[in-house]
Amino acid sequence: MGCCGSAERTKREWRPLEDRSCTDLPWFLLFTVFCVGMGSICGFTIVTGGAARLVFGYDSYGNTCGQRNEQIEGVRLSGLDHTDRKFVFFLDPCNIDIVQRKIRSMALCVSLCPPEELQTYQDLKRFAMLNGSELCSYELAGHKYPGLPERFSKCPKLPVPPSKPLPVFNRCTPLDVSCYAKFAEAVVTFVGDNSVLHRLIAGVAASKEIIIGLCVLALVLSMILMVIIRYISAVLVWILTSLVVLGSLAGTSVLWWLYIDHRLYGNDTVTKGMKEAKDEAKEEVAVSRDSGQALLVYAVAATVFTIILLLLMLFMRKRVALTIALFHVAGKVFIHLPLLTLQPFVTFLALLLFWIYWILVLLFLGTTGNPVQNEETGLTEFRLTGPLQYLTWYHAVGLIWITEFILACQQMTVAGAVVTYYFTRDKNRLPVTPILSSVLRLVRYHLGTVAKGSFIITLVKIPRLILMYIHNQLKGKENACARCLLKTCICCLWCLEKCLNYLNQNAYAATAINSTSFCTSARDAFVILVENALRVATINAVGDFVLFLGKILIVTTTAFAGVLLLNYQRDYAEWLLPLIIVCLFSFLVAHCFLSIFEIVVDVLFLCFAIDTKYNDGTPGKEFFMDKALMEFVESSRRLERAVERGRSRVKEAVSEGAEMKPMAPGTSSA
Repeated sequence: MGCCGSAERTKREWRPLEDRSCTDLPWFLLFTVFCVGMGSICGFTIVTGGAARLVFGYDSYGNTCGQRNEQIEGVRLSGLDHTDRKFVFFLDPCNIDIVQRKIRSMALCVSLCPPEELQTYQDLKRFAMLNGSELCSYELAGHKYPGLPERFSKCPKLPVPPSKPLPVFNRCTPLDVSCYAKFAEAVVTFVGDNSVLHRLIAGVAASKEIIIGLCVLALVLSMILMVIIRYISAVLVWILTSLVVLGSLAGTSVLWWLYIDHRLYGNDTVTKGMKEAKDEAKEEVAVSRDSGQALLVYAVAATVFTIILLLLMLFMRKRVALTIALFHVAGKVFIHLPLLTLQPFVTFLALLLFWIYWILVLLFLGTTGNPVQNEETGLTEFRLTGPLQYLTWYHAVGLIWITEFILACQQMTVAGAVVTYYFTRDKNRLPVTPILSSVLRLVRYHLGTVAKGSFIITLVKIPRLILMYIHNQLKGKENACARCLLKTCICCLWCLEKCLNYLNQNAYAATAINSTSFCTSARDAFVILVENALRVATINAVGDFVLFLGKILIVTTTAFAGVLLLNYQRDYAEWLLPLIIVCLFSFLVAHCFLSIFEIVVDVLFLCFAIDTKYNDGTPGKEFFMDKALMEFVESSRRLERAVERGRSRVKEAVSEGAEMKPMAPGTSSA
């Protein structure tokens, strides 16, 4: 039996796009059940009132505002009718717990938020009498506010700032946000200079048209770059390769020059210092000697690195040519399949909708559960107890798995479209919408494969996130050994996650080609990648470096345009924040688009490796590859034939020399 119960074949037969069947159906059913569980959590929060408490708000006695409530056992002043009291009012809205992210203030349901400042208890009485909105605790009569002894603990802190309700969540929010200065200091370190903060915010507001225009520019540049790389890939790759080699040689030369200079002029200083100096000078001499040894180590390491780099460039020059050819074909793919450029938008929209849903349900969970009285504050809170507290963990796992599932769907969709393009001999007979055809194949046949691959990534990511959380919680408390061990584990899990991501991507491509299960596809793709290990290393090293420089090019071009546009209307301090926003957005856009380009290149390479392994160009085994890749194969064959001819000539020369060798003395013919 093979991986995951699939029967192993003695020889894999690649039949691109011939057969199509459902793959990893049990995993699709498992993922469906998991998603039903995620939806059930949302339904549970709505049924138990958590969603209503979040939207409408609730007071410190467990009553939901705007509706009739039931009595809560053991909680006084619960079970009140708040049909006419629709807004939540905090007695001390500025009492914020930054660590727990809560407002540590008594909350009441009121019928009206105070629109103007109330400075005395007489003002509180007048407001209650005129508007029917009592701002003190329910058991206190409004007309007795000024003389009640409980007014200092059960009435709002004076002066009461003017406030207005939030649009959806019905909380009375102070119009003057100065009381949130403590919270703002925790978020913005330079809030002490209000003028700077206000100028930055004003700069963003005044430059919103320019910011939008620059973001559109970054979007257009990303699309154009993916097409331009097709035409300049050869020049770009060789220039970058030459720069890396020259930089390595220059760095090595500088290190050796520094070491020789230190040896020539440093020894005299060392000798003189040992004779004349005192203890402090002797320490300086020892430091000088250590720096000389460090320079020697650096120079030797740089030399070894440079030699290895030169050897790699010498032996991998043909594979660099393959990278250039793949970049050229990837540019053609985007010309034939222009809808690929929309894939990042679709993925981002799906992720955004899911994240909004996830955050809403998480907020619902924060107000769901049994009423519990906080011993420290005396306020009633709703908490999940018993087995229900694991709903939050289930919800957290859902965030990771479903996010990875959406990203994996993007990879499978792109892989399916590229595979269709590659293995269609006549490009004029491509489907009308290869992207849509790939999406339909994914939904009909391969959702189980995507669910399984994303679950494997989730299994690796969860321990890494837990270790990162532990590391942050223990920061400054753990010893050096524990800190090093935690960082090592986090780093190893991160590397494992990256490797699995790459293998999963190729497994999805293999599934798109042959319609095999995840384990079978991963095994087949791994065998192909191992057989072409040097090619894979070259494509990943050179290709990733080129795409990284492409991202930097887009960011710098957008930033330069932003400087030119923003410099005409305001000084540096005011357009710094808009420029930072534009640079971050441009890098995000460039990363999304060039990541799609990277996926296309990787899928093309896997298709090329399969094509060259099982086809040789003879009748019945014709190549599927593009003309650019065909030229690479032909040049490689010509080089191999030239090498073979050279070897045969050497063998003939050796054999002729052996035939002309004279007989040894002392022998004679019969």
